[in-house]
Amino acid sequence: MIVFPNAKINLGLYITEKRPDGYHNLISCFYPVGWSDALEVIEAKKTAFSSSGLSIPSDGKENLVMRAYKLLRRDFQLPNVEVHLHKVIPTGAGLGGGSSDAAHMLITLSEMFNLLLEDDILMQYAAELGSDCSFFISNKPSLVTGRGEELQEIDFSLKGMWLVLVYPDIHISTKEAYSGISPKMPENNVEKLIKDKKMDDWRQNLKNDFEPHLFQTHPELQRIKEDLYELGADYAAMSGSGSAVFGLYKNEPDLKGHFSDFRVWAEQLKY
Repeated sequence: MIVFPNAKINLGLYITEKRPDGYHNLISCFYPVGWSDALEVIEAKKTAFSSSGLSIPSDGKENLVMRAYKLLRRDFQLPNVEVHLHKVIPTGAGLGGGSSDAAHMLITLSEMFNLLLEDDILMQYAAELGSDCSFFISNKPSLVTGRGEELQEIDFSLKGMWLVLVYPDIHISTKEAYSGISPKMPENNVEKLIKDKKMDDWRQNLKNDFEPHLFQTHPELQRIKEDLYELGADYAAMSGSGSAVFGLYKNEPDLKGHFSDFRVWAEQLKY
């Protein structure tokens, strides 16, 4: 079985407080986009994992896809599987690619082996794997709170708008991203701001708390954001904790001669 785990972008990202368990609470809107990996799972005599495409930093840890398999195998009698992941979504980019891979692995195993797991159960498993894994089970625009696992679907769509995602091949670790954060509550009601869909207001009020200090340490990220606006973006921001930066456009932008040194994804949004 082959599936295509997709990325997400953040519309606003506010780090509101540090929790006693060392994690941080946040408020954001996660929005699914089409930039995707490819994940193949087949039943086999021996369990094995392989990958191609972009390299996957491991830090000595097992890939999230295989952790998802072992998590379900803890509770169900799953057969051995061979898994191949073709990695296209950049890692350390704030796009949730690894979390999406893990969530789609849970969904795929449930379908392949007739586990009949409802979304709410899959989301509980996903939350054990990572803070934003649960989002990719529902894969719908959602207001996100807690450490990223508390989801509330919102009636909101950017369908028809053009998205340009620019990844400058800078890997930003969680430690680096949070090192410059001073948690605080947002000044505006994030859900209302997003639902109003007034992008002039978004420019002024829909913020990513990671931008100020990461733009200082990686000034090319700020230049990308400025370039996206110069190309006519209605709204531009860094996604997640970086380093991908995106722009939203009412009409398809002409990217010729722009961002030639970077990895770029452009699409007309379908959600």
